[in-house]
Amino acid sequence: MRTFTIFERAFKAFRDNPSLSKLMVVCTKIIGGGLLAFAETRPFSGSDSVPKKKVVVLGTGWAGTSFLKNLKSSTFEVQVVSPRNYFAFTPLLPSVTCGTVEARSIVEPIRNIVRKKGINIEFKEAECYKIDTDNNKVYCRSGQDTNLGGEEEFSVDYDYLVIAMGARSNTFNTPGVVENCHFLKEVEDAQRIRRTVIDCFERASLPNLSEEERKRILHFVVVGGGPTGVEFAAELHDFVLEDLAKLYPSVKNLAKITLLEAGDHILNMFDKRITAFAEEKFQRDGIHLKTGSMVIKVDDKHISTKERSTGEVSEIPFGMVVWSTGIGTRPVIMDFMNQIGQTNRRALATDEWLRVEGCNNIYALGDCATINQRKVMEDISVIFSKADKNNSGTLNLKDFQEVIDDICERYPQVGLYLKKRQMRNIADLLKSSQAEKQGTELDIALFTSALSEVDSQMKNLPATAQVAAQQGQYLANCFNRMEECERNPEGPLRFRGTGRHRFHPFRYKHLGQFAPLGGEQAAAQLPGDWVSIGQSTQWLWYSVYASKQVSWRTRALVVSDWGRRFIFGRDSSRI
Repeated sequence: MRTFTIFERAFKAFRDNPSLSKLMVVCTKIIGGGLLAFAETRPFSGSDSVPKKKVVVLGTGWAGTSFLKNLKSSTFEVQVVSPRNYFAFTPLLPSVTCGTVEARSIVEPIRNIVRKKGINIEFKEAECYKIDTDNNKVYCRSGQDTNLGGEEEFSVDYDYLVIAMGARSNTFNTPGVVENCHFLKEVEDAQRIRRTVIDCFERASLPNLSEEERKRILHFVVVGGGPTGVEFAAELHDFVLEDLAKLYPSVKNLAKITLLEAGDHILNMFDKRITAFAEEKFQRDGIHLKTGSMVIKVDDKHISTKERSTGEVSEIPFGMVVWSTGIGTRPVIMDFMNQIGQTNRRALATDEWLRVEGCNNIYALGDCATINQRKVMEDISVIFSKADKNNSGTLNLKDFQEVIDDICERYPQVGLYLKKRQMRNIADLLKSSQAEKQGTELDIALFTSALSEVDSQMKNLPATAQVAAQQGQYLANCFNRMEECERNPEGPLRFRGTGRHRFHPFRYKHLGQFAPLGGEQAAAQLPGDWVSIGQSTQWLWYSVYASKQVSWRTRALVVSDWGRRFIFGRDSSRI
């Protein structure tokens, strides 16, 4: 080596010149020290570094994709498992059913979303069929075609598991629904509905069919008066009126749309003004509304309904039925719930930090989970003792000031109750209590009485894309700070113990909701109880949904699809 050659030459020079002997000793030490350091130095090996925590994400829907997009910490090794290798903008599925927007315009490959992040994220196209909490494993099965080698099963280890698998359509065990109805949960569902609509018009145009048979074939029934069902009915009406009526003039007057709703009104989660406007508009447009009608059976040509008020049973002939009545639990989630003791529930129960109850390293978000909010009355004695710092057994308003903010954050139902009662804070609530009226301090009995009605304001979060996206963003932020905060994702004030938590609990911020009603009209319920209805609201809907697309590619495609529809109309081909 070059180092040893230099050393030999220097040694000969020092040997021939004794006056340089001292310098020789110094150089020998320096070179020897360098050689020793070189000998102790080893090439970098990944095995010598601290192993990264393994995070497994199940699902590429709104919750899972939001988590992946906002995860910035490089201290994790992330593996994503999902039966679909893309994210779909599901609020536009009703538009896909009628060709207003193309299916490819609302999907983005998941690898495109995660490849630019600079974080080690791997994707596997497979379906999880079992979660093993004892061994920290998830068991998966590939879903590719059998001609590629058949199904392949494998397992994935995890340190943290994020369950974001969504939900399936809820049939309420109604006979014949699975066999004879269309659902509207996935992109494939929307494509099948589109083909079926075209098939119905083509079939009705064939000769030698009776008038009654043509009417049956062109009768489209929508079950469920929620946002999805209402939007699909409006899209279908526009498709028939603006496009198909021109292409099928002989049968255009036979088409009929019926919307069945078990409740008294459609869009029950919206403001009453929106509900009334939607019902009036559908009646003007010729969409037949049947409220208070429960579906009890579906066969290949008829749907049986029962009137809730009279008990009368009737049969309705149809050509196509779209079932949109809410969500149900996936089988793998049901098995997991039985495994961890969460039986007789509709979804996984989590705490306010989105951790599955009973599992410290498993999180669940989106439609597959529900937050089990803590009740004030369960912690009433602990809250009282926290405020009563001098252990006097009574409280005045000054004693309570220090924990007011923590109580409002730990128990969001307190804020809802105060808003309903038009009070500014808990101090106003205590002032209105019987103890304050009597001019005395509050003991625990009067304190309990003052807060006794607060828990009545507890509400489950709606199963919407907005909730799932916010949960994914919140959990990603927790993971980004997890190492910094010693991996302690808890809330603001621990009433059961001492000290403060590192993370605030998840709080949903409602940003408003839209209901497109067809005919370039929409309704919107925005924060602050602001209601907007009309054509201007439809343009607001266009702008919001375009801005919420997951990429610039899908944003450009969706906007171009809308422009194409305005110029050329909707595509009526069966493709």
